[in-house]
Amino acid sequence: MEMTDWSQLPDLAAREVGGSVVAANDEFFAERENLIKGEAPVYRPHTFNNKGQEYDGWETRRRRDGSPGPDWAVIRLGIAGVPTGIVVDTAHFVGNYPPHVSIEGCGVTGHPTVAELLAAQWHPVVPRSPIEGDTRNEFEVSGERRLTHVRVNMHPDGGIARVRVHGTAVPDPQWIDEVPFDLVALRNGGRTVACSDGFFSPPNNTLQPGLSRFMADGWEMRRRRDDGNDWATLVLAAEAVPAVLEVDTTHYKGNAPAEISLEGFTQSGELVSLLGCTPVQPDAPHRFRLAGSLPLTQVRLNVFPDGGIARLRLFGTLTDAGRRQLRDRFTATTAH
Repeated sequence: MEMTDWSQLPDLAAREVGGSVVAANDEFFAERENLIKGEAPVYRPHTFNNKGQEYDGWETRRRRDGSPGPDWAVIRLGIAGVPTGIVVDTAHFVGNYPPHVSIEGCGVTGHPTVAELLAAQWHPVVPRSPIEGDTRNEFEVSGERRLTHVRVNMHPDGGIARVRVHGTAVPDPQWIDEVPFDLVALRNGGRTVACSDGFFSPPNNTLQPGLSRFMADGWEMRRRRDDGNDWATLVLAAEAVPAVLEVDTTHYKGNAPAEISLEGFTQSGELVSLLGCTPVQPDAPHRFRLAGSLPLTQVRLNVFPDGGIARLRLFGTLTDAGRRQLRDRFTATTAH
């Protein structure tokens, strides 16, 4: 199963990877934090509170001062990077969605306050555009600017259920050298580029930060009824020599794999073995030292015959070429 659609890229804003809605000018009817919840928005009729029907999203009050708006919410990306596509989902908002939205972005260092963010230099990401209610409104994004925050603007007011910011991670090189480095973490630029099956949940889940919260928070395949095995191919953050593999099967008890193996691909496409077929236990963390010393750009995790993986970590050392690649990428996306 090739993964080429930008919607298959990691959601840089997701709460599961550390995203946060840090501020909004108004959230009278529904809280801003709902914008980045991982689960799909739901509608529960006749769930009224003191402010009216509860909506699973962010909803502002109706403007009565004649101003054009916009109402806005600032999202700190859990993974700083370059967006490729943005979804503004207005699910269940039909008489109260904004007729237009726009999105801006900025790249800031450190841990800025809300006041510092509002004073930062913001750049257009999605121009003011019409949207529909109860719809996944999709916007392709051009440009190579690294963003740490996005600001969602509703013109003039209304409600939005979810915002997804799909793109490619661009890690800060200062956190690479002499710091334990996970070569496949989403926040460092690792991601799945192909897999045999992701029927119950996708393999990118395994590259999220933190511990797996429940079974669907990992990668689970359907039951195989043939003689094959499942697999996922992962691109590394940059060229590196992997040294340690961590595989966690937490929550997978009656559906953990029997065995796994790991292979790597060099820049020229040569396939090398890093870990032969090795048994794994259900609902347990595992750590393996890897063979080989060749610089690699991708790895393939093989799962025998099928099952579930909660988390996957791959620690190693970047090559000089890998360091240059990350530094050049960081410089190219911040020098604007």
